[in-house]
Amino acid sequence: MTTQVIVLNGGSSSGKSGIVRCLQEVLPEPWLAFGVDSLLEAMPGAGTGIEIAPDGGVSVGDEFMALEAAWATGIAAMAHAGARVIIDDVFLGAAATQERWRKVLDGLDVLWVGVRCEAEVAAGREIARGDRVRGMAEKQAELVHRGVVYDVEVDTTRSESLQCARTIAAHVS
Repeated sequence: MTTQVIVLNGGSSSGKSGIVRCLQEVLPEPWLAFGVDSLLEAMPGAGTGIEIAPDGGVSVGDEFMALEAAWATGIAAMAHAGARVIIDDVFLGAAATQERWRKVLDGLDVLWVGVRCEAEVAAGREIARGDRVRGMAEKQAELVHRGVVYDVEVDTTRSESLQCARTIAAHVS
């Protein structure tokens, strides 16, 4: 079967977005990219069921979960319709989040990718970006990977996005 969906999971500031851009350049076919950041930007400012604590902790409620489920179902529908799709996500629920994706992506050939980055390096990137609550990257660095099963893992601590993208692309069939 031919890979139809690539799911990248990693904590905030781990380098997923850079890898996605590089994947779109190195893969021979066109791939659409959808990231959880775009979902968050599409949501109204209040009442969406996501809370970011001053220390960077993130908690989600029922409203967010319902909107996220609709978003994921829409992305899966595009893949089922023939689009090749790259998903850039942060599995706040770790293995439970992967299971939700598995259900909506059922019947598709999915490549599961873990994007790791040492907490201290991700925290430095977070500060440099200036658009994240400090502490988020460090809290998520390991949390998002607990119990998640991958086909391939990359580590952006000392590897550039392009090198990681090439490693991932080598696993795309």
